[in-house]
Amino acid sequence: MQSAEPFGALDRGTYEELLPASLRAEIPSPQLVVFMDQVKHNLATMLAHCGGDAARWRPHLKTTKMAPVYEACVASGVRHFKCATVREARLMCGVLRGRAITDGDVLLAYPLIGPSLKQLADLADEFPEVRLGVLCEDAAAAPRLPGSLDIFIDINPGYDRTGVPFEATDDIAAIATAAGARFRGLHYYEGHLSDESAEKRRSEADKVYGSLDVLVGTLRSRGIAVEEVITSGTPTCLEALRYYGEKVNEAPTHRISPGTVVFHDSMSEEMEGGEALGLLPAALVLSRVVSHPRPWSAPGQPCVVTLDAGSKALACEAGSPVARVLEVPQLEALGPSEEHLPMASSEPPPPRGTPLLLIPRHVCPTVNLAEHALVVERGAEPKWVEVAARAH
Repeated sequence: MQSAEPFGALDRGTYEELLPASLRAEIPSPQLVVFMDQVKHNLATMLAHCGGDAARWRPHLKTTKMAPVYEACVASGVRHFKCATVREARLMCGVLRGRAITDGDVLLAYPLIGPSLKQLADLADEFPEVRLGVLCEDAAAAPRLPGSLDIFIDINPGYDRTGVPFEATDDIAAIATAAGARFRGLHYYEGHLSDESAEKRRSEADKVYGSLDVLVGTLRSRGIAVEEVITSGTPTCLEALRYYGEKVNEAPTHRISPGTVVFHDSMSEEMEGGEALGLLPAALVLSRVVSHPRPWSAPGQPCVVTLDAGSKALACEAGSPVARVLEVPQLEALGPSEEHLPMASSEPPPPRGTPLLLIPRHVCPTVNLAEHALVVERGAEPKWVEVAARAH
């Protein structure tokens, strides 16, 4: 079930203040805009959910992809990260070195095979002060993984995307044994629980975490120590923090790993219980009204306006609506094409040329579509930054 009014309590005036009309008039559209005050709010909120302990969070870097936001994560005290590409790992390694951080830890949470694996090993050699790791799901492959990389076993908890089937305890133990001293822990992403009601999500999450406890105990009984357990994207992160909160001083160390939370998006807000996250949209797309293909004629008669942010500016794989309009919530996004986003309204529409901020439905791949972002922050000059870790 979705929230009745997503972002109903959002202070829209703050966005107007940070991106005033005079600045909007100078920005070509469509354009990704990052609001650093909201980023810092989200970081502080997530750390509060973690009880103030940054060591309970290993945020996924796939969402944010740019140095100023990586730097904000590090400045907030976070030292453990996970990512999906070598580009993301490289950018974070550079940020950690630039801040003279020597206890950084980056897990490339993907079963790398081929040249990408060598690239990660080369990165580990280039940044020896950063602890780098990779996922593994094959006992035969574990000894052949580059010696500079730590090894986490990827467990399939029922999501059926990657990983060793959860019930294959002997296989999991064999991988840990083959990894030897480089074995760090278990990666257990319960992404299949994202569409449940809040109550069912909690019940199902407790079941999978309980099963994970059993697995850790089984490995321990075989003489295999598990240093760390990584779970949870955005939908279940609060459930994991609740479940493991009572075990925070017990081995193994548990960390959640949501990354979307740093930027937030409408899909996260709309899920049942999403408002409990307390997050603010921090990466929006500036777009303009370019056409009135079905002009407004009378009250109650639907009209259509078209914006210039289509599927090349907004990710569209996560369903509809692909975005929500910050300033005019009654505009409803219809199906986009590559360069166009038609929107329906039963009220008089904004004039042609009106700049509007769009909250993406799925912010992670939306960020990946942009080469540069405009970063705005209270008390600082707006600046253009490269989305340096986009693509592969």
